[in-house]
Amino acid sequence: MLSLPQIRQHLAAHAPTRYAESHRFAAVAMVLHATYAGVEMLIIRRARHNDDPWSGDLAFPGGKIDAGDASPRAAAERETLEEIGLDLQQAEYLGQLDDLTGARLPVCVSAFVYALESAPSLLFNNEVTDSWWLPLEIFHEPHRHSQRTFPTRSHNSLHPVIDLIADAPVLWGITFRLIENFFAIIDTPLPNQK
Repeated sequence: MLSLPQIRQHLAAHAPTRYAESHRFAAVAMVLHATYAGVEMLIIRRARHNDDPWSGDLAFPGGKIDAGDASPRAAAERETLEEIGLDLQQAEYLGQLDDLTGARLPVCVSAFVYALESAPSLLFNNEVTDSWWLPLEIFHEPHRHSQRTFPTRSHNSLHPVIDLIADAPVLWGITFRLIENFFAIIDTPLPNQK
């Protein structure tokens, strides 16, 4: 079972791959907290909006980097406060994952990892409909991993997914890739997809 001190140590030693500031478009926050049974990760469900390419998807809180944001990390913290009412300035900052570019859309996402002492109450704005605190072990359960076909602008494409929550969409896309990067950094890679 992974502990917060182990995660802290791995992230402190990780030098993230970063793209030039001019290529950064979005920033998200991966939020963890330790329980008596292990570490849990916060996953949100985005609200359905016609103009949102990630409408209804499972994700991390975050969004577009605005001109007024001092840094991508500041954008992730601002977006998290706006979307779920969580002030990450009071959280322990653990480190940054590798920047990732979108497979379908021209976006670059920076992800920043935080630890909380406990799971707080969250207050959703109109961009979020639900949230879950999931034990890290659930991401490694082989039966939850598969591949699904998703439509794109020009054709259908096959993507790895994790089926985490009953009556919720599967986790896939850039959020899947960020989680995959996180577990690779902390030396507990995800199982191979079927």
